[in-house]
Amino acid sequence: MEEFGPVVCAIDIGGTKFEVGLVTLDGALIDRERGEVDPDVGPQSHLAMLAALVSSQLVRAREHHRRQVLAIGIGCAGPIEPNCATVSPVNIASWNRFPLQGHLEELTGLRVFGDLDAKALALAEGWLGAAIGVRNFCAMTVSTGIGGGIVIDGELVDGDSGNAGHVGHVIVEPGGHRCGCGARGCLEAEASGLAVQSLTGRPATEPTYEIMQHTGRLVGRGAAMLCNSLDLDLVVIGGGVALGFGATFFLAAQTELDLMSQVTLGPPPRIVQTKLGDRGPLVGAGAVALRGLGRVNALDGR
Repeated sequence: MEEFGPVVCAIDIGGTKFEVGLVTLDGALIDRERGEVDPDVGPQSHLAMLAALVSSQLVRAREHHRRQVLAIGIGCAGPIEPNCATVSPVNIASWNRFPLQGHLEELTGLRVFGDLDAKALALAEGWLGAAIGVRNFCAMTVSTGIGGGIVIDGELVDGDSGNAGHVGHVIVEPGGHRCGCGARGCLEAEASGLAVQSLTGRPATEPTYEIMQHTGRLVGRGAAMLCNSLDLDLVVIGGGVALGFGATFFLAAQTELDLMSQVTLGPPPRIVQTKLGDRGPLVGAGAVALRGLGRVNALDGR
């Protein structure tokens, strides 16, 4: 039987869903499955669901696509330890310092590489998306929570613990609402999907025009702080809340960015929507695996 080129298995761990897919070495997403996260079950139940999805994709890689799987890549909501040795996604309470890397390596026999979901998105957008050729940018996910991945001089910023890019904890409303981190007025406490529901009584899937505008303005304010302090050219935004709010959100965000980013000497920074759409998280997780394997030179130091 003829075999085709190798792939990596990509895993996206969000606040409400697990998604697993197969990504080729040139970034094509050729298969995917998802499962909804039940917040009321224990850690082993979450692992069992994820393991079933991974096992299914590994079988499909071999039997349907006739491809060898080289490794597993994970993009996960934070905080995490390097390569997802442990994960503590804020919205999956039972996974507190959960040893995800070891469990998946034992299950599959494959090497596992992991990173924050927004850092994974930054890799994807710089590789194949809206930030191709841009050496200084930030990718933000505005979803259940808010995360970020920052690329400076063509290299993804990791930080001491690998958790660089927590843009959700930039203060956008001094003295504002209490955040889960303990501070007040964090972007995540004011503009995430959970914040929208908590502060307005409406789910983020049913926003008013005013909610979409207000959320966009706050995200634009946070983006301006990053662009001013780090001299960024571009902010790429994805995530279910941002993409669901659409043009109203993005116009409000760009207007606020224009108002507050006055220190640059070059072209004014721009906010754009992720080019990869709902493929971005899995392509990003695939990029994490390829970066770990050293197989894609374009992902760093472009």
